[in-house]
Amino acid sequence: MVGSVNKVILLGNLGRDPEIRSMQSGSKMATFSMATSKRWKDKATQEQRDKTSWHNIVVFSDGLVDIVEKYVKKGSKIYVEGELQTRKWQDQDGNDRYSTEVVLQGFNSNLTLLDSRNANKKSSEDQTISTDQTSNIDNTAISENSDSSEADDDIPF
Repeated sequence: MVGSVNKVILLGNLGRDPEIRSMQSGSKMATFSMATSKRWKDKATQEQRDKTSWHNIVVFSDGLVDIVEKYVKKGSKIYVEGELQTRKWQDQDGNDRYSTEVVLQGFNSNLTLLDSRNANKKSSEDQTISTDQTSNIDNTAISENSDSSEADDDIPF
């Protein structure tokens, strides 16, 4: 029998500041929206076109939530790896509603901050944060370079 894979990889910008909430268990969670854009040249009009998609992100790992709370804000450029989940809830009128979210929790979750130090004074370039079931945090590639000539446009993707 063949297994299955549920993995989402996104690179984009935050559309709003993250919301940090405490759950009944005492753990914290973070939620935010993230925009990804696609650009192409319209063959008929030769105009540049773009389309923006919005994604709801939910972070459950306490270590990752602390990083989000301290370093991530509206407009931050980040890379996330998580799992796609759809949850069912009821609105005020009792109607069933569904929300699809990218969830960062457990193994195979990753959050990489891509802003330069100048764009977000508390973050560092290419700071990678991963999590596993024990909520260990792995900070790698912390750059001490504060050269203001480096721009976000240098990112090749």
